[in-house]
Amino acid sequence: MVDLTTQYLGLKLANPLVASASPLSKELDSAKRVEDAGAAALVMYSLFEEKITSEHQQMERFFYQQAIGHGEADSFHPMPTNLQTYQERYIEQLQKLKAALSIPIIASLNGTSLGGWVDYGKELEQAGADALELNIYHLAANSNESSEQVENRYLEILRELKSHVHIPIAMKISSQFSSPIHFSKRLEIAGANGLTIFNRFYQPDIDLETLEVLPKLELSTAQEALLRIRWTALLYGRTQLSLAVTGGFHQTPDILKALLAGADVVQLCSVLLKEGVGRLTDILTELEIWLDAHEYDSIEQLKGSVSQQNAIDPSAYERANYVQILDNYSSAAGVWR
Repeated sequence: MVDLTTQYLGLKLANPLVASASPLSKELDSAKRVEDAGAAALVMYSLFEEKITSEHQQMERFFYQQAIGHGEADSFHPMPTNLQTYQERYIEQLQKLKAALSIPIIASLNGTSLGGWVDYGKELEQAGADALELNIYHLAANSNESSEQVENRYLEILRELKSHVHIPIAMKISSQFSSPIHFSKRLEIAGANGLTIFNRFYQPDIDLETLEVLPKLELSTAQEALLRIRWTALLYGRTQLSLAVTGGFHQTPDILKALLAGADVVQLCSVLLKEGVGRLTDILTELEIWLDAHEYDSIEQLKGSVSQQNAIDPSAYERANYVQILDNYSSAAGVWR
């Protein structure tokens, strides 16, 4: 039998399939179905500092400050005795997941202030999280902020949090860094345990009738997987960080390619939302069949065997690939040019 186990963030997982942050972790029943379908670990939906701050401001306005200047209004909005905050609900859900599931639970944290990253990270550790995934969703739109300053923002958050928590930390980064390999080395030196590639920046749309800028949610597509596979192949062997890929992994062949490139785990989200959590079971079966047919004994034997360091043609991951593709392009038959 093929050994599907893998090491990620110092955790021994039964297989390389991890359910990434999604609404599936908001309900205990759906999280149990994810585990039963074969997920080796679960990343919770993100805890957002903005939501905690906004909720606190609303409570200040409607409950704590309602009588300022109007003593008779002191009980107009009585403080509910059973009020549970967004932060408390997240902590409670984490504790429920830890109690009900046997797989590791990775808490996802999205902060805005250094103090917030530290305080909420400590709370998530105390609540029982097996690891933290820092979802630093920072869009570098400030013309006065250099690329080095952007990187230093990540490093400062990481170093400060590492000085207060003891569970493993994975840094979830975007593909927009100018030198991801160099940055990964800086993260490793600063104390990161893993790297999750890549965060997806959701793109706003423009309504042509109202001229409003509108938020728009698009689930990932399979075309996005190749970017993750490429950078995994380039990173493998150049860092000691655990490598997770996320975004665009819908089919078993792409998951196999990510593992061949050097990923320790593949995080799944959109495919589970589109096709149901039962797709996890199918993928695991297909992985085992492929590995057995190609005479692999384990995931570890497979992992990184087609990374840049181990590929037959290492240059295919770099510029040579770009030149070759353009030189070999031809229009479809019947297209005049």
